[in-house]
Amino acid sequence: MSNRLELASLYLEELPYTPYRLQEKALEAWFRSDQGIMVCAPTGTGKTLIAEGALFEALHCGKKAYYTTPLIALTEQKFREVQDAAVRWGFRAEDVGLVTGNRRVNPRARVLVVVAEILLNRLLSPTDFGFEEVGVVVMDEFHTFSDPERGIVWELSLALLPSHVRLLLLSATVGNPGEFVQWLDGSHGRRLELVESTERKVPLTYQWIEDKFLGEQLSVMVEGDKKARRTPALVFCFNRRQCWSVAEQLKGLRLLKPTQRRKLSDKLDRMNWTQGAGPRLKQVLLRGVGVHHAGILPKYRRVVEELFQQRLLAAAICTETLSAGINLPARSIVLTTLVKGPPGQQRLVDPSTAHQIFGRAGRPQYDSRGFVFALAHPDDVRILRWKERHQGMARNPRGSRNRQSIRTFNKRIPRRKKTRQYYDQSHFSKLQSARPASLSSKGPLPWRLLVYLLSLSPEVERVRSFIRKRFLSPRRREAAGEDLNRMILTLWKGGYVTLEPQPFEVQGVLQSEKPGVKSYQPVLATPTDELPKLRLFRSINPLYGGFLVEQLGNADRQERLQAMESVLNLTGSVARLLPVPSQELLAPGRLATSHLDGKLIQHGLLPRQEPDFDEDRTTYYPPPFADKLRMLFDLELPGVTQLWTEPIWAAGELFAFRGNFNQYVTRRNLVKEEGILFRHFLRLILLCGEFSKLDPPTASADEWSQDLNEIADNLTQSCRQVDPASTDRFIEKVVSDGASG
Repeated sequence: MSNRLELASLYLEELPYTPYRLQEKALEAWFRSDQGIMVCAPTGTGKTLIAEGALFEALHCGKKAYYTTPLIALTEQKFREVQDAAVRWGFRAEDVGLVTGNRRVNPRARVLVVVAEILLNRLLSPTDFGFEEVGVVVMDEFHTFSDPERGIVWELSLALLPSHVRLLLLSATVGNPGEFVQWLDGSHGRRLELVESTERKVPLTYQWIEDKFLGEQLSVMVEGDKKARRTPALVFCFNRRQCWSVAEQLKGLRLLKPTQRRKLSDKLDRMNWTQGAGPRLKQVLLRGVGVHHAGILPKYRRVVEELFQQRLLAAAICTETLSAGINLPARSIVLTTLVKGPPGQQRLVDPSTAHQIFGRAGRPQYDSRGFVFALAHPDDVRILRWKERHQGMARNPRGSRNRQSIRTFNKRIPRRKKTRQYYDQSHFSKLQSARPASLSSKGPLPWRLLVYLLSLSPEVERVRSFIRKRFLSPRRREAAGEDLNRMILTLWKGGYVTLEPQPFEVQGVLQSEKPGVKSYQPVLATPTDELPKLRLFRSINPLYGGFLVEQLGNADRQERLQAMESVLNLTGSVARLLPVPSQELLAPGRLATSHLDGKLIQHGLLPRQEPDFDEDRTTYYPPPFADKLRMLFDLELPGVTQLWTEPIWAAGELFAFRGNFNQYVTRRNLVKEEGILFRHFLRLILLCGEFSKLDPPTASADEWSQDLNEIADNLTQSCRQVDPASTDRFIEKVVSDGASG
């Protein structure tokens, strides 16, 4: 303890400024705690300084440490910050490493900054990655624990971390921090000290803007001297396409000072902006406006981040993803809407997201106050202006001519549309005062974790013990236990485990599948030789991965591409732009004609003969190949959860353009989505690597691996055309992972 106190004093002496009260309190708690602390405080209260204190201690004590975040972009940003801090403390930059799904730098460093999934993957592979020398794990943006899709990653990591590892959980304010630390103590034996605060170092001012459009509001915000201006600002939208349309609304505005414009222009002229979204983005940037979302290529997002941090942009139009911790210091945030969702299904944004967004306003090192502006719906602005003008005309009648103008004016009254979702100032006030969301376990038990746990021990009670420890209500915990029984039965049906006692049927239905019959409770689920194959799939549902390997040996390349792309869970708005061509344009392949169609016809899932036009003259369209595969899988292993498939045709069409990525996205009008497609192709490269580790029963190993390697190589060349740095980082990671396991 005395050594820790000395390190605490040394760290405080190294700080360039006096820490805030919250920071000082949290650091004191960290350096005296045996198991760690949890810090809950609003965004913008300097929690990174607390995290760096934990890493400072690890470096001085010769321990290894992990710093985890939920986002790749945030991880890369923290990597740079921690490297700078390590050098400032007298260590080497090489003592800090980075590991994400796309990039790997100094992977054997003593301090590793990683995305949360990397930490979990390492905990699931103890023979490859030992934790004996790890002393600290920092989990930043920990409120992601409650995310329905990704929260399970944090929860499983907490359960699997060795007891000697000290924890530092950093979170925005949550509704039940005391209850959470009690659960963590009772379920996992980790006693963390809670440090919480609701104070912001930079207080926020909220303003509802009912009479201005976005361009007008930004023009007001850039007026005045340095102290009076309300920029730089982050302008939030809730979908990628809206970001571009909002950026287009700002044409012709002068948002920068002449010196800023000259400096910005010089920087932009040094880059190549000729391809893809480059020309359009450059024109937007020259106005002092950046666009930042997943549809932008990584190389362009990095430019926007750098220019914003250098204060050469007045505003950055962004999606809510940027609110999750990426450090783009802004004086103000502007909400262009308070609702999100597809047309006809829009709902008020949830309070947790809203508070994350609000928290991006105000820079502690520059601002004494942050500003949050919410714009009224454009239709409501038009209605307000019409009313004001109408009142003015009514007060100043000037004869019959003016009365005629009033009658004409009244016919043009703007109105709200019945098909649109509106909001008002009361909704904005409601979001400000809404209580923070509570933490709880979300998401089902992943198949990959179940496979891993059964590989360690066939005793099902060990898995049930984990289920009972989840942060769930009693009712949901009981349901999770039933889900576990069904998952184990599915593994048994697939030939991946043998069960004791043997399951039996009641009137042809397994116990756990028949309502009103007591659920089957397996005691032992002993792995067969097939189970280890499932552990090779990290990026997709392992059961479906194993099924595809069994099927695709006899498939041609087009079928293999369709099958692999269908499981990569491409975002729906982009998937709809990439339909699989009809049979006339993309003829059925070898597997479909020789085996798959016949089997589906045999089971009544496809008609024996394609029907002619019906009475409504509607053409019959046979399902795409990927849907046929899914139909067969559901037939053989019904009820598999956590599996999403969507037929798309992207890589095949890219190859039709001879792998020319820019030509492909331009001709197909996909430039606005090029960043998402770029990531999709990188993920497809990774999936080819996973499939190549297994040999299908109906193809030679050489033909199988050669075809997959050729697909991966062609995709790599295509991606290098547009963003070589990001591609090479990703490939380096894939190669390194392949060598390690």
